Amino acid sequence: MTDSLLWQLARTFGAVSMIAIGGANAVVPAIRHEVVDVLRWMDDATFMHLFAIAQAAPGPNVLVASLIGWHMAGFAGLMVATLAMVAPPCLLAWALGRWMTGVSGTAGFRLAQDALVPLAVGLIIASGLDMARASYAGLSTVAITAGAAAWIFFTRINPIWPLAAAAVAGWLLR
Repeated sequence: MTDSLLWQLARTFGAVSMIAIGGANAVVPAIRHEVVDVLRWMDDATFMHLFAIAQAAPGPNVLVASLIGWHMAGFAGLMVATLAMVAPPCLLAWALGRWMTGVSGTAGFRLAQDALVPLAVGLIIASGLDMARASYAGLSTVAITAGAAAWIFFTRINPIWPLAAAAVAGWLLR
């Protein structure tokens, strides 16, 4: 493990964290692009495994950054990636929160707030589509993904069950 790897983790997750409008899931495609396509730290399969663990584990969705940091540089990488992913937006939220107390009732503020909702929804949908594309292994993965999405959309069942069923189906088909 070198200091340059820790610095790359900090830079990568610090930059991505600042565009995470809608939460960490909204920037999963950007994280995947950086760690798989640009930095070539891992392949799509490894990324998908880390992402699946992060989604199945209780806690915040930002866990994927921690797992990537752990994978790349052990405990030091976990700490650097996690702090880089959470510290910049926390500081920004704190600063904006102090500023917003004075402008929260204005028409411009309400307009900006209303404009961010579809942006966050679009980023989350794009994230789901990008993850489905990255995990594509034939028509069976399309069917499993569509079935899990329909199950989640049309029922009130905890999403962990369709995720578990999709994992079992994928394992059986391989």
